[in-house]
Amino acid sequence: MPMDASAPPLAGLRIIEFAGIGPGPFAGMMLADMGAEIIRIERPGASSPTAQGDYGLDFMARGRKSLALNLKAPGAVELALQLIETADGLIEGFRPGVMERLGLGPDICRARNPRLVYGRMTGWGQDGPIAHTAGHDLNYIALTGALWASGEAGQKPSFPLNLLGDFGGGGMFLAFGMVTGMLKAARSGQGDVVDAAIVDGTSALMTMIYSRRAMGVWQDERQSNALDGGVPWYGVYECADGGWITIGSLEPQFWAVLLNKLNLTEADLGDRKDRSTWPAMRAKFTQIFKAQPRDHWVALLQDTDACFAPVLSPAEAAAHPHNQARGIFTGTQDPQPMPAPRFATSQTPLPDRPPVPGAHSRQVLEEAGIGPDDIDTYFREGTVS
Repeated sequence: MPMDASAPPLAGLRIIEFAGIGPGPFAGMMLADMGAEIIRIERPGASSPTAQGDYGLDFMARGRKSLALNLKAPGAVELALQLIETADGLIEGFRPGVMERLGLGPDICRARNPRLVYGRMTGWGQDGPIAHTAGHDLNYIALTGALWASGEAGQKPSFPLNLLGDFGGGGMFLAFGMVTGMLKAARSGQGDVVDAAIVDGTSALMTMIYSRRAMGVWQDERQSNALDGGVPWYGVYECADGGWITIGSLEPQFWAVLLNKLNLTEADLGDRKDRSTWPAMRAKFTQIFKAQPRDHWVALLQDTDACFAPVLSPAEAAAHPHNQARGIFTGTQDPQPMPAPRFATSQTPLPDRPPVPGAHSRQVLEEAGIGPDDIDTYFREGTVS
């Protein structure tokens, strides 16, 4: 029977997620946001890694069913394999070899379910000289060249929270790999193993930079290029009230709009193709923008093609008229980002609140065909809680 065209794009897919932190849960959130059924296997008594115990605020865990399973208890691994037999995908984010030692490695799981897409999320990858060592986002983006290219000239490199590695190079690539693998499985009947490494994904995000280096139009010295703040017309400027704005007038037509709105001419600033004019041009912009508060520049530039935006705090971002008009955030006391991307026909509403560990344990086992007496035994013996 054909699927309802308004259903979420991944409705009908079931994915087993072994609870972790960072990029793995983010990939699970992306898949849940698109309608996949995510059964999250968590340790009994686990605490929320990001919400200090308030699971309702652990937004990346939204849209899950939670099964609290003690994988070291007798029969627990077999129970997990029974669930995996019913799944389209699996996500795990442990160090290489951990799932194999548990008896839940990809060979065993895919022997039980050949259509399974087995997603593995690591920082360094499943192999390589440092694959078994610990690391975090900052380390991974350092190894790819991305950190080197970020920041101001003459200063230490700066990093954009853990967005570039964990979520951009990690979770998003895992989610993409899972969807790609499940599409293949739907066509061929055969699943696959997805080796999603943050160093791989972050390097892929750097493709344009490496391309420009190869062309000879990108310099490795920070703030020497158009997209790293090297040019005065692509940067961040302070305002009179301590606020900040961004200018990104790269193309000539947008540059012309900016000059017009600022009542400037090329003669006032010099030829922007001449690098020797850039220091004076930057100083001029710094002086101009610092002479008025941020709201002045919003009123003057926001609805133009000058390529402008104010630098907003998270609280301000949720309240911005454009973000509100598009419904980018929920309108609650603790706003969270809505699912993205959006579709013309398929509906992607905000998934259910993040559950406490074990909130759906009995339901998950019943839906997997486990008999009530066996379920009671699992609870009584502490295998499940």
